[in-house]
Amino acid sequence: RFFINSLTISAGNVLGNLISCALAAFGFARLRARGRHVWFSILLSTMMLPPVVTMIPQFILFTKLLNWADTYKPLMVPAWFGWPFGIFLLRQFMMTIPEDLDDAARMDGASTLQIFIRIVIPLVKPALATIAIFAFVGNWNNFLTPLIYISDMNKNTMALGLRLFQDQYATYNQHYI
Repeated sequence: RFFINSLTISAGNVLGNLISCALAAFGFARLRARGRHVWFSILLSTMMLPPVVTMIPQFILFTKLLNWADTYKPLMVPAWFGWPFGIFLLRQFMMTIPEDLDDAARMDGASTLQIFIRIVIPLVKPALATIAIFAFVGNWNNFLTPLIYISDMNKNTMALGLRLFQDQYATYNQHYI
């Protein structure tokens, strides 16, 4: 059961990270909008903020305001709003793709969405694979977030299950022996 729970959470997070990061990175790399450099700087500054600082506000938001206690939503929904490192990695990768490809596609009548799906996404598959690996491993090994939000034993992840197994057969106070 722990394996299926971890697999479900990790797969949902990987999918959410890939979609949201790719769309945001495309916007930052290719679309010309006023203030996009300022917004990208704000995005980068969120990477410098330790997760411990946002832990209590997130807990209040998810448990008190949204009433998501003991559900998978606090573990999966944030991934659908982008991961700053993934957005940064994909943006930098997309900046290396020549804009002449976009211009040629526009001359052929392609829309921005078609350029994104048919030109950019196939060219950034290596970066998407990297983000998928990082997101999967990070979510699979995540211990603290499920520990905070999950209280039902049937909803525990592998990390919590392994810790439960360790605690069950651990010998404490060995220095007294």
